[in-house]
Amino acid sequence: MPHVPGLRTPYARVGRLVYFGRMLDKIRLHAAGQLPVADYAENLGQGFDKRCCSFLRIAYDDLKTRTLAGDLGDLELLQWAEQRGGPRTDEECEIWNGFMMKRCWRDPGAGTLARRIAESRLEDRPITTMFDYLDFDEGRDPVVNRAWELRDPVAVLLMGVAGSGKTTVGEKLAAQLTWSFRDADDFHPPANVAKMSSGIPLDDTDRAPWLAAIRAHLAHHLARGENAIVTCSALREAYRAAAIPDPRRVLLVHLTGDFALILDRMKQRQHFMKPAMLQSQFDTLEAPRNALTLDITRTPDELVAEIRRALGL
Repeated sequence: MPHVPGLRTPYARVGRLVYFGRMLDKIRLHAAGQLPVADYAENLGQGFDKRCCSFLRIAYDDLKTRTLAGDLGDLELLQWAEQRGGPRTDEECEIWNGFMMKRCWRDPGAGTLARRIAESRLEDRPITTMFDYLDFDEGRDPVVNRAWELRDPVAVLLMGVAGSGKTTVGEKLAAQLTWSFRDADDFHPPANVAKMSSGIPLDDTDRAPWLAAIRAHLAHHLARGENAIVTCSALREAYRAAAIPDPRRVLLVHLTGDFALILDRMKQRQHFMKPAMLQSQFDTLEAPRNALTLDITRTPDELVAEIRRALGL
C-alpha cells in the first residue's frame, strides 16, 4: 500500500487504546478525498474498524458522523465513545491491545497475513502480525521502533548553530527510525527567508512565528501518539522554551563544533543563511543544560548511532 500522509501506525495509542487513532485518520482522510480507494476506502468500517467499534460498543456510522462534525479531538472522541457505549476497565483495554497487536500470529488470520505479505513482496521483513505488516507496507519499521512496547511518543529536536549538520543528522536518524522529519527552514515565513538571504540576522519578533510553528508541529505529533524529529537552531533558552511544548517528551540534542570548521562547511553549501552571519549565531548561543551534546567532528553515521544509544531509540 502507498504511504498516506496523516495516517498513523496502528500501534499509536489514543488514551488507553491502540488502533483507535488510525481509524479516526481513515475517516477524516476519506472525507477529504485523500485515502486511496482500492487499498483503504473499500474496507472502511470493516475488519479492524469493526472490531474496534465492537469493543467500544458503538456503531461505526455513529463514530464517523461524530468525527466528521470536527469539533472534537481524538481523546475527546474516545471519551464520547465510552460515554455512549459504556466505560471499559484498564484490564479490558490491556486485553484489547494485546489481542490487536498479536492478530494473525498463530491464529486463524495467519493465512491472510501470509497472502498479503506475498502480494506486497515483503517476505524479507520480520513480519509476525498484521500490525507489523501494515507498518512495513506503509514504510515504517515497527521492529526498529519496538512499537509493541507502547512507549509514550517522543520527539527529538536537533539544535545548534547554522552549518552544524542538523539536517543531515536528522534525515539519517529519521530514516533509521522511520520517524517523520521536518527541517527548521520549513517553518520560516517568506519574510524571514528574504531577510536572511539578504544577510540580515533575524530579531526576536521575526523568530516568534517560526518558533510557534515548530511548537505546534511537535505538539500535533505528540498528541497523535507519533514520534517525530525536527531541527531548530534554538540558540537561546527562551527560544527553546517557545519551541518545545513538553520538555519531558522532547529530547534535545545539541550539535557543537569549532567556529572555523563550521564556517568552512557553510562556505561549501547553498543556503539562504550566509556564512557572514555565523558569528552572530555563536554570539547568541546559550548552551543548554539538559541536552545530549555531541561534537560534529564525528561522522553523521557516528552521531546518529550515539544519539540512538544515548537516548535509547
